[in-house]
Amino acid sequence: MRDPYEVLGVPRGASAAAIKSAYRKLAKKHHPDNNKNDPKAAARFSEINSANEIIGDEDKRKQFDRGEIDAEGKPRFQGFPGGDPRGRGGFETHTFRTGGAGPGGFGGGGFEDILNSMFGGAAARGARPGGGGTTFEFDTGGIALDLDLSVAMTVSLEEAVKGVEKRVRLPTGKELNVKIPAGVAAGQQIRLKGQGETAPGHRPGDLLITVNIAPHPFFKVDGSDLRIDLPITLYEAVLGGKVRVPTLGSAVELSIPKNTSSGRTFRLKGKGLPKANGGTGDLFVTTRIMLPDGNDAELETLMQKWRDGHPYNPRGDLS
Repeated sequence: MRDPYEVLGVPRGASAAAIKSAYRKLAKKHHPDNNKNDPKAAARFSEINSANEIIGDEDKRKQFDRGEIDAEGKPRFQGFPGGDPRGRGGFETHTFRTGGAGPGGFGGGGFEDILNSMFGGAAARGARPGGGGTTFEFDTGGIALDLDLSVAMTVSLEEAVKGVEKRVRLPTGKELNVKIPAGVAAGQQIRLKGQGETAPGHRPGDLLITVNIAPHPFFKVDGSDLRIDLPITLYEAVLGGKVRVPTLGSAVELSIPKNTSSGRTFRLKGKGLPKANGGTGDLFVTTRIMLPDGNDAELETLMQKWRDGHPYNPRGDLS
């Protein structure tokens, strides 16, 4: 993966706010839902999210700047304990001549002790004869490899509630069908064991999928509750009536009382989102009085007559 600063287009000294702003702008621009005809959009979106996971997190950013982790968040090899004080990475081959005490040899049984002191207790794992001496290869002492992969997936609000099976493309180019369970919450992680990267001699890593929920055209999420602004006509507000209200299921009818002001909120119990501990949230419906488009001479005449005969001041409490 490229340098996360380069991916987000920010300098290394950028503030946390600048990084957050750059991430949001790029995530919106390259979101797969906004680039349905671009097969590379998902990979770019994943790269942007991975970069933000590194430098958008204060602790990981410090680790990356110090060279402790790489652009994928994996620990960098720091050398063997007690090894080269200059901190050179990689492995070296050491050749030792066998024999008794004296020049070019090691006396007594101190050979293993010398190896342990040089390599922090790592034991020799094999030997190859050659060139008048013996070449030993040493184990790394169990250096941990982070083989996990992290990707982000965006689902609609309806898909989050009902569950869905979607295809996800990994940074490696591999594609998987992933089942998103019903009731998943924004920011929740799904772990698929054994679907991460692989390395000889190590168990395969896991795939960590962070679920994002796309903004809905008219519902707003408030915890386990939903909120919606419901447009009503002027005559429905004055005379009352029954209006249809959309829900995540089928639409329901809501009775609007006479003389309903714009901004009045009604509660539809159990029409929200599933709760983690069982039950369902509510749907809160707020009325918004909408006037007809364009100029209506008859309506204006009626309002002028009403204004002259029934004046009132709804802003009296503000003075």
